Amino acid sequence: MTDSTFPDDLGADDFAREYPAALVPARRGQLAIGLPLLLLQVPGRQRGTATVATYRAQVKRVVAALREPLEGRGEKLIPHAVAHPTADDDLVAEHASQELAFGIPSRMTPDRFADVALMLDLVTAIRARAETTPAEGPSAGTRTEADTAEPAPQGPAGMPVPTPDDAVGLRNHAYERRVHRGGLPKLLWALGGKGVPDNAGFGGWLLRTFWLSFTHTLPRWWWSRRVTRRLVRRSRRRAGGRRGWLGAELNVARGREDLFQVMDGVADRQVSRLRLREGKQQREDARTVLEQLLTLALLADLALPRVGGLLPKRRRRTARPVVLVHVPHPDEPGARAAERFLRVYAKAQAQSPALGPLVIAVGRFSEALVGELDPERLDAAQAGRALRLGADRPVLVDLQEEPFERRGLPIRCRPPRRYRLHWRTQTALASGTTALAVTLGGVSGGATWLEPAPETGCVAGDSTAPNRAAPGEVHPAEWYRTALRAIDAENRRAEELAARGRTVRTIVYFASTGPESAAGTLFDGIVPELRGITLWQQRLNSEAFSDDSRVPLRVEVRNTGRGFVRAAEEARRLVAEVATGDRTGAREVVGVLGFAQSRDATREALRVLARARIPAVGTTATADEMQVGDYYWPLTPVNSTEARVVASFARTKRLVARPSGAGCTPARRAIVVQSPGDLYSRSLASLFKGDFISGAEGDGPDGVAELVNFSQEGDFDRSDPGVFGYSRPRDLADKVCEVLGTDSRTVVYWAGRTRDFAAFVDALDARNACGQRAVTVLAGNELTNVAQTGEFEGRGWLRLYYVAHRLPDADPLASRKTQQFVAAYNAFVASERGRDPWRDDGQAAVTYDALHVLSQAVDLARADHSVGRSAVTTALRSGISFDGATGSVTYASGSNAPPRDKTLVVLRLTPKGPRTAAACGAYAQGQRYALQGPPCAP
Repeated sequence: MTDSTFPDDLGADDFAREYPAALVPARRGQLAIGLPLLLLQVPGRQRGTATVATYRAQVKRVVAALREPLEGRGEKLIPHAVAHPTADDDLVAEHASQELAFGIPSRMTPDRFADVALMLDLVTAIRARAETTPAEGPSAGTRTEADTAEPAPQGPAGMPVPTPDDAVGLRNHAYERRVHRGGLPKLLWALGGKGVPDNAGFGGWLLRTFWLSFTHTLPRWWWSRRVTRRLVRRSRRRAGGRRGWLGAELNVARGREDLFQVMDGVADRQVSRLRLREGKQQREDARTVLEQLLTLALLADLALPRVGGLLPKRRRRTARPVVLVHVPHPDEPGARAAERFLRVYAKAQAQSPALGPLVIAVGRFSEALVGELDPERLDAAQAGRALRLGADRPVLVDLQEEPFERRGLPIRCRPPRRYRLHWRTQTALASGTTALAVTLGGVSGGATWLEPAPETGCVAGDSTAPNRAAPGEVHPAEWYRTALRAIDAENRRAEELAARGRTVRTIVYFASTGPESAAGTLFDGIVPELRGITLWQQRLNSEAFSDDSRVPLRVEVRNTGRGFVRAAEEARRLVAEVATGDRTGAREVVGVLGFAQSRDATREALRVLARARIPAVGTTATADEMQVGDYYWPLTPVNSTEARVVASFARTKRLVARPSGAGCTPARRAIVVQSPGDLYSRSLASLFKGDFISGAEGDGPDGVAELVNFSQEGDFDRSDPGVFGYSRPRDLADKVCEVLGTDSRTVVYWAGRTRDFAAFVDALDARNACGQRAVTVLAGNELTNVAQTGEFEGRGWLRLYYVAHRLPDADPLASRKTQQFVAAYNAFVASERGRDPWRDDGQAAVTYDALHVLSQAVDLARADHSVGRSAVTTALRSGISFDGATGSVTYASGSNAPPRDKTLVVLRLTPKGPRTAAACGAYAQGQRYALQGPPCAP
């Protein structure tokens, strides 16, 4: 008997546990998680020592182990197919779709494979046309090799396939096959009979003109329109409605050609390829086109049905369809067909919004295929986690030789939920119950037992972006110089105190470049950060004048270039300066302040500082990946916390405007925009996508998230395979409007930078904001730099929510320390020309508190009579706690994690300034995430 246990490889136990859970998840919403193409590679590929028989046995064992939990007692428990191509011209998608449609578990899934059946009829007819078309090439008169001619295709049940040679013939052939499958078309066709003889006279003419038109011609015409609309044009009820999958794949002009004209064009192009005698690559290209059409049809048919509503049919899918691909030995026929399908499926899965089945291929894969798919190489345990959490690229698992030599692990069956009633019966009962309830409600004149209408108001108000006039003129260079002069003045005060014998130390602040343009300054937080430093220095030096326990601080501002490009270089220069021992007294560096952005360059700078044991306190760099050593203390919550809170906020709070304008609804779909070359953006986008899709128990139904890349510089080198990229803002705007047209409960989650966001908003405004539709945007803390600048004023269609790190001072939850800071900030900028764009921004407060952290550590180090870097590091590790401008700041002893329950706020941009939509964390002493409920509680 064949061993049907999974090889007990590294992590196989985790895989054996996660695989059934991925097929039948505990929460049905997890079926919306897109699972990767999984490649299980049997051993011996490099050594070449395994015989073909051994290879077959290994593949057969793995496939049997994966198939075991899909079947029970001779029937399918889960819709699945095992594709085992035996010839290189096989179309694997054809075999997979036919087997998936056969033996579907009763009363469980609504899959009907309408697109697959139609496309299969058309592809079969195209191949039949190729068989009857005169061959081309020098050896057209002979057929000597099996692979040099397309085999004659067979229709269903072995019936010969006609060879239609034009669009009308394709249409008639496809409709005949549709009639053969039954239903109303078959009934009407039968009523029309077999036709009327030409010599039937006037009565025959009447029958042909009227009766056959009603039973044959009109149904065929109407069916042709319907399938064309579904596959090519989709509905045109609203402007900008997206094309069907075939129209999008073949770039069909709207309204120009119907489905059968389009497919006749495909046939004209591919038939000549299929008949080439010497064109092996051309024949392979033609088969790839046909495979791709069938695969896209399969993905369209297996799109996840909507969950909920009154129709029970929508709730019938309780398990994920599976396709197991048995890859033949590289030297056997069929290997090329299997790899062709894997290439096509990986590409189709990346381009199609439909999730499709879980495809697992078992065998040995060519270097060309692996190079093209660029899979992520994981062990079995990591692959199991990918089946639970999803992945954006294929996964390759190299199975080892030794586990095949012993018995492995059985994979247990996990039966999905089955329904006792047919969905039609359940619908009839539900309809009857609803009708009875409505009748009783009408008779009672509105009975009190009826549930009240659900609340539909929008969180933080119904208004959209400000419509007030544009802000006054800005003077970034002047404001920048003013802040630097203020820091220089405070440095001189500290040096004067040092001259009198006071202990004074230096903090180095790594900043991005100074103002390069007025617009550029609005997208950069350097001016508010410098102001936050100034305000703390002023307070510290004033208190130190009378309090000998305080240590005044000098602050050296170092420019690291635009986007911190020279951060690592400047860190090395600082380390070299410190190593010389020349910096003593007031110029002795005891810590670093920064960095404001999570980038590869700033992360490398932190590594350089950590190796030199120089403590650093962060400002608004939030990526988890920035924590690269034991000498960096971030001040703000990291991306994993922010993504969890914001995803829960999107799923549970009413933030997306309804198309009718009557209130809002929680988001059920998200377009996640990232910049793939940006560490902060990649990190935040990936985390938000995972949290939005699955969330936590009781956090509302699972969502659907689509990741897209956006980079105006075209920096897609670090993009994951299968994630589409846009370099032009208008193209991204078109994408957003297209998705909004199909699902109004969509939110745009912006994980990119502010400059790109401003360009995106301009592009949306240029195209009339998706037809004056309200566009809801959720954004990370990066947009705090620009949200208050007036950049979005006049965009009444924009609903903008963004993360910040302090409450607005007018909010009743704002602490006294926050209000004091705001008063000091307003006093500082009162003499500045123009309207200050950052009065409500939290970045100045974050830097103020970050310098406060270093200052308190320096004060604690002085108490130990040693104010060096080592003593400051020890003080930081001993725990720092105070009430700051951003709320309570409490570092745990012995940890350099972000402060416990650090404040995180979701703000809403309104005509009256920012309003708090959600407030999490310790904005006052004693507040905790765990006690605050959704979206704060983990």
